[in-house]
Amino acid sequence: MSDVADLATEASGADARAGLRATLALRRLAETLEAAQVANARRQGWSWQEIADALGVTRQAVHKKYAGRMPAPGPRED
Repeated sequence: MSDVADLATEASGADARAGLRATLALRRLAETLEAAQVANARRQGWSWQEIADALGVTRQAVHKKYAGRMPAPGPRED
């Protein structure tokens, strides 16, 4: 169950056990992708507020979740 399309199919299927396992795998994938893109944004000089706006969360929420494990912001690439 490593292909995203297969996971989506499993997550929406009738087999509850397979669906829950697929849901967990998709959640972990989403968390990994989010962390990678938050790090990418910080390297590009994005503020916590800009990242929060893009993710649809508060600045405090994104800062609390990622501040301790993110690089310092680099220069803006606008």
